[in-house]
Amino acid sequence: MTGLFVTATDTGVGKTWVACALARAAARRGLRVAAMKPCETGDGDDGARLIEAAGRALDPQLARPYQFHLPASPEVAARAEGSVVDVARIEAAFARLTRDADFTIVEGAGGLLVPVAPGVLMADLARRLALPLLIVARAALGTVNHTLLTIEAARARQLPIAGIVLCRAVDTAGPEEPTNPEAIAAWGHVPILGLFPHGRDGDAVADRVLDQIQPRAR
Repeated sequence: MTGLFVTATDTGVGKTWVACALARAAARRGLRVAAMKPCETGDGDDGARLIEAAGRALDPQLARPYQFHLPASPEVAARAEGSVVDVARIEAAFARLTRDADFTIVEGAGGLLVPVAPGVLMADLARRLALPLLIVARAALGTVNHTLLTIEAARARQLPIAGIVLCRAVDTAGPEEPTNPEAIAAWGHVPILGLFPHGRDGDAVADRVLDQIQPRAR
């Protein structure tokens, strides 16, 4: 396992939190980590957080090749600024960024079917970067349907899935939460790699995720 493309069932489910925790966990193991947010929309700091989590100097122009102010899909946000996302530019940045890396974390924007550029969805970008998917899903009610739809979309495009992690949006688990991982695993035929707690350090969970996917230094 040389890296992961972190996607999600929706926006705001915890992709950046999970991606940063995994980057920190890999760096603690002595791996040279490359972290990338190809397209950042809105005035957030996801790319900067990923760079910090990697624990080594990364070129921000490579780690975050596109940044747009409008909180929308990359295609729409780019158009609002009179621009178009060039996927070849992202691929070139990825190649340079990962040249000396042992383990790479790429965080997508939103879910797999978010438009990146005319004729290009986030799923197409994941395919071109050739990393297996880590799907981040909510822990609460509704996650079974959303996660199974994401799994189905990935498999329809023959994208490999490393596994699922769940994120809890509130402190207390609802009555439905304990059965959700089992249902997703049974119906989706995918491993559930961990549950990230709400408002607490996720590094211990990230360590358990890495134990399962077993990244190795080159």
